Amino acid sequence: MDKIVTGHRPSAAPGSKPAPACTLVVFGAGGDLTARLLVPSLYNLELSGLLGDGFALHGLDLATPDETAWKAHLSDTMQSFTKDPDAEFHPDKIDAATWDRLMSHATYEHADFTDPETFKALAQRLGGGSAIFYLAVPARFFGPIADALGVAGLLKQSDNHFRRIVIEKPFGADLASARELNKRLLNAAREDQIFRIDHFMGKEAVQSIMAMRFANRLFEPLWRAEHVAEVEITAAETLGVEGRGKFYEATGALRDMVPNHLFQLLCMVAMEAPTSLDAEAIRSEKTRLLSSVRAVEKGDVVFGQYSAGDMPDGHVPAYRDEPDVAKGSTTETYVAMRLFVDNWRWSGTRFVLQTGKRMKARHTQIVLRFRPAPYDLFACEDGGIATQDEIVLLIGPNQGIHIDFDVKRPGPDFIPARAQTSFRFDDAFEDRPNVGYEALLYDCMMGDATLFQRADTIEEAWRIVDPALNGDARPDLQFYAAGSEGPEDAQLLFETTQSRFEPD
Repeated sequence: MDKIVTGHRPSAAPGSKPAPACTLVVFGAGGDLTARLLVPSLYNLELSGLLGDGFALHGLDLATPDETAWKAHLSDTMQSFTKDPDAEFHPDKIDAATWDRLMSHATYEHADFTDPETFKALAQRLGGGSAIFYLAVPARFFGPIADALGVAGLLKQSDNHFRRIVIEKPFGADLASARELNKRLLNAAREDQIFRIDHFMGKEAVQSIMAMRFANRLFEPLWRAEHVAEVEITAAETLGVEGRGKFYEATGALRDMVPNHLFQLLCMVAMEAPTSLDAEAIRSEKTRLLSSVRAVEKGDVVFGQYSAGDMPDGHVPAYRDEPDVAKGSTTETYVAMRLFVDNWRWSGTRFVLQTGKRMKARHTQIVLRFRPAPYDLFACEDGGIATQDEIVLLIGPNQGIHIDFDVKRPGPDFIPARAQTSFRFDDAFEDRPNVGYEALLYDCMMGDATLFQRADTIEEAWRIVDPALNGDARPDLQFYAAGSEGPEDAQLLFETTQSRFEPD
């Protein structure tokens, strides 16, 4: 990129104010998460004028030898996104002035974050200023880094300066390990200093669910078991493990996606209205919802693993033939789960969650399927009403809402026909650069924990799925061809027989 004069930061967008002065310290700054998601998000915040004049970025890692190499890698990665339309961040160009301003406030240290001396040096660098410690590292380092930050006094706050710690998923590997991790984190910091991040909550379509539900009299009265027969939450991927076989072997689809991403969608679509938009009011309703969900039992869960098959781009190998995957691996690449919510609003409605790799189509969506009318007034010889009314919340790759309902088919006979009305964010609002982490990073700087998970929410999520991992509800592994809709037995968990993997 061309070197230009840094200049002043732009003004923040109307209605927003720049974040307070702080240093974002990234452990694992040489890794993929930093280059692919965190730095592009910081660039977008800088472009929008939301990073305050006192913002600084400080990276630590052993992966990159020095600051020059680190910045060169970040710059090359940013430029590569302009040529990759499939990247999560894909601008037409990188604004040189914005990038130069961001990098002028960025520093890097070749350091071992298992060495106590690293934390002593970090304490001297930060002095008494505000700081956020972002753990972009494998989960095994969460506890040790939190311990070291606490021992070095780096999590002590004052009236004028804050200290916060951001934890990436996975938040434990089961209920017991999640409890142990929470205990360890809370030994080093207060709950209000811990920001457990889930990038699904950074998506505008996810945050918009609350507005759709609770700001519209049109929808709220129908949003209950009396009218809704089934809620289906799907996160389907066409990709395989993409060179991450070693990670995926130890994790699997359930741990990777369900207690975090899919349960966050479950909370947004099923929780009660909070008493206010205060962070704790919203987070308490999420926890209350999860506490009402029964732990899974035998027959509620289906595990699948993809075998070789045909995708749109050609034939792909089986999961067991991927690099760093055991030849006899029993790790699930697909999971479907039937849940029941024992509360006043949802008793009698089934919730089915599913996620998988190498599926027929890529999409993340929530479908509410409504019960049929009490009396089929339009029954006729050709079958009458054959489908259920649906509200489909599109989370990705497209974001919006579909509503499917019946109208009269033109002609002399009174025969129902299917109709759809649609709303898409891209059609209604100005396209703004967004990776998904922008709102999360900004909110963390502002001290707003609304989009982050509390310890009790995490533990309730693991309570629900633990029997499928360590108990009697763990199912036998089934196989499905790459490019299909998943294992055949998963269909038994759904009330509908409609295709569940049509693209947005």
